[in-house]
Amino acid sequence: MATATNGDVRLHYAIDGGGTGDAPTVAFVADVGFGAWSWGWQHAGLSGPFETLVWDLRGTGNSDAPTGPYDVATLAADLEAVLADAAIADVHLVGTGLGGMVAIDYAHRFSRTLSLTLLGTAGSGDAVTDRLDDLRASPDASDATLRTSLASAFAADLVDHPDLADDIVAWRRQDDASLAGWDAQAAAMRAFEAPPLYEVTPPAQVIHGAADAIVP
Repeated sequence: MATATNGDVRLHYAIDGGGTGDAPTVAFVADVGFGAWSWGWQHAGLSGPFETLVWDLRGTGNSDAPTGPYDVATLAADLEAVLADAAIADVHLVGTGLGGMVAIDYAHRFSRTLSLTLLGTAGSGDAVTDRLDDLRASPDASDATLRTSLASAFAADLVDHPDLADDIVAWRRQDDASLAGWDAQAAAMRAFEAPPLYEVTPPAQVIHGAADAIVP
C-alpha cells in the first residue's frame, strides 16, 4: 500500500491490475466508515482489464484520522492528492453513499474524471435519513454488533450467509473507521450540497436500491 499526503494528513491507497501499462484506471470511493474491503468484489472483477485503485478516506483504516467533522470538499481534495501521487491522469470514479458525494464534488472541481458511477448517492445531505446511524459500530465491538450494523447496508440474503458474514466482520475489525472517524465522515455526508448538477459533465451512471433505507 502506498501513501499520499494532503497537507499533514497521510492517505493510504493500493493499486492493482493494468498489467499492460496503458489500462484505464477505476478508483473506488467508499461509504461512511467502510474500509477498502467493501470494494473487494468489484476490485477483483475489474483488476486486469483495468487498473484499480482503492484508498482509505481520512478517518478510516491506515489513513490518518484528524479531528472532525470533515466535509466533502476536503475528502475530494484528499482524492486529488491520491490520484496525483499515483500519477493517474484520467480516472473512472465509482462511489457509494458518501463516496458518491465525494465523486460528484471531485468531478466538478478537478479535471481527471472520465466517468462517474454513483451508487446510493444523494445530491444533498438532507436526503440522508437517520438510518445512517444503523451503520455506526466500532471495529472493536462484538461480532453480534458488527453483524447487526450491516443490516441497513446489505441485502439480508448476503449478511445471513454465515461464512460471508464472518469474513465481513473480520474485515471491518481490520479496516473500518473508529467511532470518531465514522462520526466525522457522517457529518460530511449530512452537510453535503452538490454543485449545480448540470455543471458535472462527465458521463454518469446512477444506480439505486428501491429498498434503500438510508438514502430513499
